[in-house]
Amino acid sequence: MLGKKYSIEKTVTPDMTAKAIGSGGLDVFGTPFMLAMMENAAMTCIASDLPEGSGTVGIHLDVSHVAPTPVGMKVTAEAEVTHVSANGKVVDFRVTAYDEVGLIGEGDHQRAIVSNDRFFKKCQDKQSK
Repeated sequence: MLGKKYSIEKTVTPDMTAKAIGSGGLDVFGTPFMLAMMENAAMTCIASDLPEGSGTVGIHLDVSHVAPTPVGMKVTAEAEVTHVSANGKVVDFRVTAYDEVGLIGEGDHQRAIVSNDRFFKKCQDKQSK
């Protein structure tokens, strides 16, 4: 897994702006969407390496959004595996995002490998409390 990379690309639409999501007041690519793209790239990067019935959940993000992107421009988010914990349950990624002009975001992301059924049951159990 170490060194494995995956990237996704999307064109910024009006519903992906900071103003539309409520994280800012301008019609520029919103940070929550950039973070979601980074997480999606990381999740997808290692999905085929996981045992049947397993998935990953994001547990930490340390990311800077360093440049604005206008509606209509393409954004690419990439995740690269940089470390796997000794027990194999936590995977670290370097995540970056670029628009057609250059770097717009970068940082680190961690995902935990979980049993999908067990994780969802733990979540559903909260309803009975």
